[in-house]
Amino acid sequence: MPPASSPGLHDRHSGSARETDRAAKVRFRRAITLMVMTLFLPGSAQLVAGNKRIGRIAIRIVIGLVGLAAFAFLIGLFSHTFVFWLGSTPYVLNLIRFVLMLAAIGWAALFIDAWRLGQPLTLVKNQRLAAVGLNGVLCFSVVGTLLFGAHLVTVQRDFMITMFGDGPVSNAEHGRYNVLLMGGDSGAGRWGLRPDSMTIASIDEETGRTVLIGLPRNLENFKFRKGSVMDEQFPDGFDCEGCYLNGVSTWAGDNKDLFGKAKNPGIDATIMAVEGITDLKINYWAMVNLQGFKDLVDAVGGVTLNVRDRIPVGGLGSDVTGYIEPGERKLSGFETLWYARSREGSDDYARMARQKCVMNAIATQISPKKVITNFEEITSAGSSMVETNLPGSQVARFMDLALKAKDQKISSVSIVPPAINTAHPDLAKIKAMIKKGIDKAEGKAGKPGKAKKNASTNGAAIGTRDEGYAANEAEDLAAAC
Repeated sequence: MPPASSPGLHDRHSGSARETDRAAKVRFRRAITLMVMTLFLPGSAQLVAGNKRIGRIAIRIVIGLVGLAAFAFLIGLFSHTFVFWLGSTPYVLNLIRFVLMLAAIGWAALFIDAWRLGQPLTLVKNQRLAAVGLNGVLCFSVVGTLLFGAHLVTVQRDFMITMFGDGPVSNAEHGRYNVLLMGGDSGAGRWGLRPDSMTIASIDEETGRTVLIGLPRNLENFKFRKGSVMDEQFPDGFDCEGCYLNGVSTWAGDNKDLFGKAKNPGIDATIMAVEGITDLKINYWAMVNLQGFKDLVDAVGGVTLNVRDRIPVGGLGSDVTGYIEPGERKLSGFETLWYARSREGSDDYARMARQKCVMNAIATQISPKKVITNFEEITSAGSSMVETNLPGSQVARFMDLALKAKDQKISSVSIVPPAINTAHPDLAKIKAMIKKGIDKAEGKAGKPGKAKKNASTNGAAIGTRDEGYAANEAEDLAAAC
């Protein structure tokens, strides 16, 4: 018969096991607590259980960065321009990028040290594996988020450097900035060749209230800005055979020697023509690449437009491959491009009206949320979409004006029939039309016009060539479109 075990000895072994188990649980909870503390307040684990000097330095850095971010947030609540400045200044973006990268490295080091302070070798196997797993998840999540943020900042910085230069700042004229927007076909080396469309965005420097002034590409016999190179070459106006407004750029490109060291003689010459026609000072210009425009519309998820008639896709030298059907539709980049470009069964002036509708839709429908959620796609499309002489130092100002313009009506004035004979334009009348349109937008003259009702349509633009398309002459483009 086996000897009976001593009750006292059994109790001692059982109690010792329970004590060991409780100690292991305490060590495990301590290890987890140190890692969670590092998640919510980097440096606190070191302050409690490690190198207190490192802990104090880390906490001071965190408090400093949080305080700086809170200060910037409070300023941003009262000044959109400050926020736009932060997001558009390369050296500030570079500083933010390095801060995020250093924060990622430092936080990762604190997580690893917190895991060490938890004495992982004293834990049982399952607890040790759980601690390693949790530390890895927390570490990679935090570091990954910070590094992704640094990547986005880098994308924005590269976009600003690529898109905008450091050219001279142009002051507003009579309280307005006038930006010449030109559309050109995509393709290598095709910037500035025969712009497909030309529109001046005249923007109030305080309110952002915008008037879109459309210039037909087939305008003839116009004068250039007095004293300009082109005025010296064509003192009686651009009256050569087959010479249209969209051909000025090509002519200048064939005579570059007249423009000295100009980087964009074609654009410079076009501005000389536009200023001569409108009597407006052009502050800046932007050439829109149509392929990049398509990519931009796709990047923001499309734009919603009121398609009034079937719009052919293709035509005029190529086969019609399909149609954009009538109705209020969200169009893709490809469809939006053809909505704006199609002339099959239509005319230049209907197309100009539709282009105004597209500009209005983009200006009013692209929200900050869409920009944030599609940031990389938008910056990628933007860098291939636009060439401009707008200096980077002015981007914040124009972003602020764009935000103000978003909640206001956009007006339009177009130099088209029946008001203007494009073959023999009355330049005095053109200038009077533009002044009247701007004065109305500023509330200085006349009453707001009304969109036509029950009018005929042509190519999705209300009106006709001989009666005028509503979107080409409107106080409120949204209503006319």
